[in-house]
Amino acid sequence: MKPKLILAAVASLTAASALAAPLDVAIDSGRIRGISENGVKSWKGIPFAAPPVGPLRWRAPEPVARWAGVKDATAYGHDCMQLPFPSDAAPLGTEPAEDCLVMNVWAPEKAAPGRKLPVIVWIYGGGFVNGGSSPPTYTGANLAKQGVVFVSFNYRLGRFGTFVHPQLTAEAKGGPAGNFGFMDQLAALQWVKRNVASFGGDPGNVTLIGESAGGMSVNTMVTSPMAKGLIHKAVVMSGGDGSARVEGGAAAAQAASLAYSASKGIAAKDPQALDKLRALPATDIVDGLNLEAFFAPRAPPPPYSGPFVDGAIAVEPGQAYRSGNFARIPIMIGATSNDIGGPTGIMVAGARALAGTIAGHQVPAYHYRFSYAAEALGKAGADHASDIPFFFDTQAIKYADKTSARDNGVGRVISAYLVNFAKTGDPNGAGLPKWPLYARATDQMMDFAADGRAVPGKDPLGAQIDAGGK
Repeated sequence: MKPKLILAAVASLTAASALAAPLDVAIDSGRIRGISENGVKSWKGIPFAAPPVGPLRWRAPEPVARWAGVKDATAYGHDCMQLPFPSDAAPLGTEPAEDCLVMNVWAPEKAAPGRKLPVIVWIYGGGFVNGGSSPPTYTGANLAKQGVVFVSFNYRLGRFGTFVHPQLTAEAKGGPAGNFGFMDQLAALQWVKRNVASFGGDPGNVTLIGESAGGMSVNTMVTSPMAKGLIHKAVVMSGGDGSARVEGGAAAAQAASLAYSASKGIAAKDPQALDKLRALPATDIVDGLNLEAFFAPRAPPPPYSGPFVDGAIAVEPGQAYRSGNFARIPIMIGATSNDIGGPTGIMVAGARALAGTIAGHQVPAYHYRFSYAAEALGKAGADHASDIPFFFDTQAIKYADKTSARDNGVGRVISAYLVNFAKTGDPNGAGLPKWPLYARATDQMMDFAADGRAVPGKDPLGAQIDAGGK
């Protein structure tokens, strides 16, 4: 081979090695290999806890067994076990299964050597019975391009995520029992603290963001005594006013769980109840449970109770916010204009009320309303969850060839606010309309308006909310 060709070949191999080297990453359970595409590195399907199957069904997440060699991390793992439904706004990209406690990470391909980037951690919604980290619109690639490390993960849903039985309580030996989905979320945040530096992220600068059930989960984690020090900023999208949604707490959750057990012929006092319940096929545990069963029921909803206040992981968020007993971190909070319950309902009015409560403790609060509908929809008003693709700058994935230039402009602006907030705790930055801090006295917020503009000012629905919708 001629010298010039040899040098070119060596240079090519060196460049390829330089590109590939950062994709092999060591974490506390072993080495993983990701991929690089379009300026973004990604690692998917990383186990952050042992598979919660067999005897580990309805147990707190346990550590992952270390593996030898390099584990492939180029594809999403299974989303958690559930019954998907056709009208889901973010359809899953993988087949649901019990073995689902996995993590996904995106990071910019080029970052200053030694610099630790801000981290954004996403919690999906779905009423605690549906959802997952694999929907295409939930990719963190476009946010990573703006200079952050983006993390998403799965947590157990439905009866896998919330189940209370006297024998489970005894088995926990005084530890938390029942809120297994919240336990997964806490384990994921602990994993981030231990491992995110390996991907170029700063474990001391973590922003937790979630929508709907994910927003409620953010409220839970911000107020949880067990999550102290794990979160440094928070974004609550359509997460309500922070009130616990399950009346009756653990007692109501246990009653629903025992009613389900009885429907399978397993008596509450059967000494083999747990063995029999753990032996049931995963599809039997789902047993027709999903959002459609509650919001468009063709029959009485199956027995189920969502997450509840347990006093350990989950305190009553609204009460904690009012008393000031929460993580004093900057918070961005809002809802869509046509959210569940309308202008005076739990999402819109609740977000405004909670922003006021947080601001009243001299904690930075940035309140927003998302009023924009993608042009392809041809409608006025923004429905529940329609803001997610714009926050992630994935509207072009959501609406494909129907995406308009204005849609993309809205995505660029909102995602820039989010990234600025993750970096500094303040969403403002060059070229963006000034987003004012919220205070009850001034009622200043940011409206992502129907015409695609970011419009700061007094809440346009404030008087209607204050009048109770009259």
